[in-house]
Amino acid sequence: MKRLNIDLDERSYDILIGQNILSQVGEFISKRLEPSRSIIITHPSVRNLFGEKIESGLVNAGYASGVIVIPEGEISKSLQQAELVYDRMLEMNCDRKSTLIALGGGVVGDLTGFIAATYQRGIPFIQIPTTLLSQVDSSVGGKTAVNHPRGKNMIGVFHQPKLVVVDLDTLQTLPKNEFKAGLAEVIKYGIIADEKLFTFLENNTKEILSLNRDCLEYIIETSCAIKAKVVEKDERESRHRMILNFGHTFGHSIETLTNYTQYLHGEALAIGMIQAAWLSVETGECSENVPIRITNLLKKFNIPVHSPNLKSEDVISSMHHDKKTTHNKLRFVLVKNIGSVEIVDDVPELAVKAALNKNH
Repeated sequence: MKRLNIDLDERSYDILIGQNILSQVGEFISKRLEPSRSIIITHPSVRNLFGEKIESGLVNAGYASGVIVIPEGEISKSLQQAELVYDRMLEMNCDRKSTLIALGGGVVGDLTGFIAATYQRGIPFIQIPTTLLSQVDSSVGGKTAVNHPRGKNMIGVFHQPKLVVVDLDTLQTLPKNEFKAGLAEVIKYGIIADEKLFTFLENNTKEILSLNRDCLEYIIETSCAIKAKVVEKDERESRHRMILNFGHTFGHSIETLTNYTQYLHGEALAIGMIQAAWLSVETGECSENVPIRITNLLKKFNIPVHSPNLKSEDVISSMHHDKKTTHNKLRFVLVKNIGSVEIVDDVPELAVKAALNKNH
């Protein structure tokens, strides 16, 4: 089992990466917390796959536990769903020593973290991400949120988990399209900080798609280590942490304008990264070889690369509701070379339109 530490002073925590470690979650908790009770928040399908291992492990560790099941899909990331969970927690007599366990993908993790941050002004929670995307991205770093109809992740708070447990075995049951969507986030890490990782992805496509354990461990550990360094440097996203948003401004607009129903988050991100790379070309940050190389890698993994038929005016209007927009000026993470990006403020709308036109 590999252990990475996120060094944030009193908010520091470990990321544990291994195989067949879900049954040890109760033991991991006992070394870090003294919960009055533990509540698992998960989807029905995920509970069926992994719930019993974790629940029995919690009982063996001597913890009273409960389960709250939420509907599948992005629709559960809402204030309405959060209120339903608060109701259940009150019925269970949860107190400030209760610990929430997010078992699932990004939707479960984001919602659980938001609830943990706000229930009785903050209680502990643990992330057990079961999708590749959540293992390399959303489970790490303490961003929690629910969506608003006019924008993704608009209502949220920073609240770090006490522990992240990544079991590689959970990827064996992950639908192929969800696994590929998660690879988009891994590719993002290569683009923003590590050309070696990007080249590894180019050279090991078949092995990764066949879920080779060594490859999975390498790309997950490397991605988490990159994110850990960024979060340690800028926990609250004052500036530097924004590099993690490469492709997200375009991607979030795609998700919002298609009502979160047409694309998985990683698929929207993949298209958004290509658009961000073409924007980088338009603004003189990089050569055309960069978006072409990114597009070719996404194609090798059979991840969507073409933009939906959206009006550029609608996309730009949506961007103005994005959290990264300040003083009504569009801010983007632009790529200089694979492995190097920079944050650029006040990007001209004409350049954004030109980039959107390159990706149809």
